[in-house]
Amino acid sequence: MTSSEEAAFTALVERQSRFVFRVAYAVLKNAADAEDVVQETFLKLYRKGGWQNAKNERAFLARVTWRLAVDRGPRVAEWAGSSRKDADGLPDLASTQAGPEETLMAADSHTLVHSMIDALPFELRVPLVLSAFDDLNSREIGQILGVPEGTVRTRMQRARQLLRQKLGALKEPRDA
Repeated sequence: MTSSEEAAFTALVERQSRFVFRVAYAVLKNAADAEDVVQETFLKLYRKGGWQNAKNERAFLARVTWRLAVDRGPRVAEWAGSSRKDADGLPDLASTQAGPEETLMAADSHTLVHSMIDALPFELRVPLVLSAFDDLNSREIGQILGVPEGTVRTRMQRARQLLRQKLGALKEPRDA
């Protein structure tokens, strides 16, 4: 690899490593495993050099990451029932304006929503995460998952519907 190719690859890693991590984490739901997949993804790309010819960089990276994460092993077989939690997965809610009560309530709310998303079936969770957190459209998600665009839209609609039902069920006892 020439020095200009190495510089281009370094720029790719700096530009897309967070995205690759989010894709891996969406599949594995574990930060340590996701970090391993990120390293494995970029190492594989560095060795093979195929990243240079990719038409859609994000879709290409997501597809490679997706495959490596799915191939990760037996832990992935527990997708839908996994209850592994990681403190690094929580958003940073610190604010100079919010008091401790507001921060705690927001953290509880975020944790609840993230746990509901994690509890979705795998085939519904992944398209929703890729769409909501990575700003990918249904065509790009379909390319990554290897399913038709219409299937992606149906899965995202079903995931949102399930989340609305779960949130509605939680609000009902409070309103009564």
